[in-house]
Amino acid sequence: MRKHVPKTPRLVFPVCLAVCLALLASVARAENTLDVVRGRGVLVCGVNTGLAGFGLPDDRGLWRGFDIDYCRAVAAAIFDDPGKVKFVPLSGKDRFTALQSGEVDLLSRNTTWTQSREAGQGLLFTGINYFDGQGFLARKKLGLDSASKLSGASICVQQGTTSELNLADYFRKSGFRAETVVFSTADEAIKAYDSGRCDAFTTDGSALYVQRMKTTSPDDHEVLPEIISKEPFAPVVRQGDDRWFNLVKWTHFALLDAEELGVTSANVEQLRKSDNPEIRRLLGVEGDFGAGLGLPADWVVRIVRAVGNYGEIFERNLGADSPLKIPRGLNAQWRQGGLHYAPPVR
Repeated sequence: MRKHVPKTPRLVFPVCLAVCLALLASVARAENTLDVVRGRGVLVCGVNTGLAGFGLPDDRGLWRGFDIDYCRAVAAAIFDDPGKVKFVPLSGKDRFTALQSGEVDLLSRNTTWTQSREAGQGLLFTGINYFDGQGFLARKKLGLDSASKLSGASICVQQGTTSELNLADYFRKSGFRAETVVFSTADEAIKAYDSGRCDAFTTDGSALYVQRMKTTSPDDHEVLPEIISKEPFAPVVRQGDDRWFNLVKWTHFALLDAEELGVTSANVEQLRKSDNPEIRRLLGVEGDFGAGLGLPADWVVRIVRAVGNYGEIFERNLGADSPLKIPRGLNAQWRQGGLHYAPPVR
């Protein structure tokens, strides 16, 4: 007696075919980001709606900042023209949706790299370009040299943020008590601190320098040395396009390697004649290390000529040459006690 084998419903095959084709089309679109950007003639970069030092239009409407220069570096690598960028201001709420939908090619917007964002939202973070963490702003006249001396103090913080949660964890771990004064916005919190309502103000370390500029007398306030959380910022791309991911990632690494090797916007052309094999490989004089990225051999020359190396970008926008005067700290090169360490171009 023959065993009855149920027939597969005819509808299954068309449905599977449709799903497979949709997936293939999605992958094809994802894998063509560089071609799409080249065909369009401009890189579309998602940035902050306005954060001094990281991304903010100047008086002439030109975008300036650390994250802005990363967008310009990618444009320079592709087009040999850092001006071929369209900046799309994105709120914290909208930033990932805009990237996922293809509205932007790249997100360069002081965004913290977390497991849930990368694994749960179809994103890839291309390498930490700014090591941040939550800190404290206090009045110099208090003579505080450590956040541990804030025991018994009142601290202003924005409500409903990780800053508020991190502060509670810090109190719990350190064993001291302090009064937490919460406000609905960061601007309200810094105004309350400036008025004397609180002894200290807390948020991400980089934002502390920005918020300090909003006080009545910025020089009367100092950022305390402690960092109580990890907030690694990184540019973000969509999953599914390895070539685009590598291009953006290695743009970051090239900026770091250029600084480590002493290659700057002022000497990059001269150093193409260098006898140093590391510099010669980095600048495309020996070997062709751009081909795998879909770029010409001199792609790093294009980048550094346009925006400088990592150190130049940092100092211009955030460091000693900027109004913020943020110390390099963790964002120094590994040889100078920082965390930045890039794989070599070879």
